[in-house]
Amino acid sequence: MAVDAVDWCALLAVALAAGWLDAVVGGGGLVQVPALMVLLPTAPMATLLGTNKLVAITGTSSAALTYARRVGLGGTGTVRAALIGVPTSLLGAMTAAYLPEGVFLPAVLVTLLAVGVWGLFGAGAAQVRAPDGPGERPRRPGRRALTAVAVIGYYSGAIGSGTGVLLVALFTATLGTGFLKGSATAKAVSVGTDLGALVLFASLGHVLWATGAAMALANITGGAIGARTAIRGGAGFVRAALLCTVVALVTKLALDHWA
Repeated sequence: MAVDAVDWCALLAVALAAGWLDAVVGGGGLVQVPALMVLLPTAPMATLLGTNKLVAITGTSSAALTYARRVGLGGTGTVRAALIGVPTSLLGAMTAAYLPEGVFLPAVLVTLLAVGVWGLFGAGAAQVRAPDGPGERPRRPGRRALTAVAVIGYYSGAIGSGTGVLLVALFTATLGTGFLKGSATAKAVSVGTDLGALVLFASLGHVLWATGAAMALANITGGAIGARTAIRGGAGFVRAALLCTVVALVTKLALDHWA
């Protein structure tokens, strides 16, 4: 697929920004998918989603490694949670072409609004004061948390936007961690949810490998910078980024649905 120099620069800039946002709190798809739609208007939607997953998994992996080295991840259950996300996101990707937007979008909006209220007024506000660092001993994800990961994994494969935000809120609330460690755990689990969907899209030929590989390099850079930014800023910075991202996601989804 032919892409001119200006569009290449725009794609790389978007991938860099999306990698930074994903590393801090999630929501890079909010930036990246619409940009792919505008800059590659002739590509099928499934191909854009598949290419987005290729880019996202590279940046998220980079960010997860940075978090693992600097603050550690959310306990031994993190790998188990990530593995649960692989098949459920694959199932989500399989049904992506058939999801009735009118049924699912209101539920997504309500969920994101609940995350925003929790982060602003509820237990989420208290988590800013929770310990964040290598010495922290988070709880292992329980059965309910793992069930929630399965649902979020399905959502990641089917729709995608806001997956990281939901995972940060889930792990911050259920593992007894601060926002920084919750974000670190979310990145590791996001690798699993991205992988499942990518496998499905790739098997159907819905990935632009050359375009995705170039964007992935920019996304990795953004992810590494974003993880370091979050670590320096601490839990308060991550919480503020989460709330801003929730507002942006709700606004975008509401406009898509009702405008």
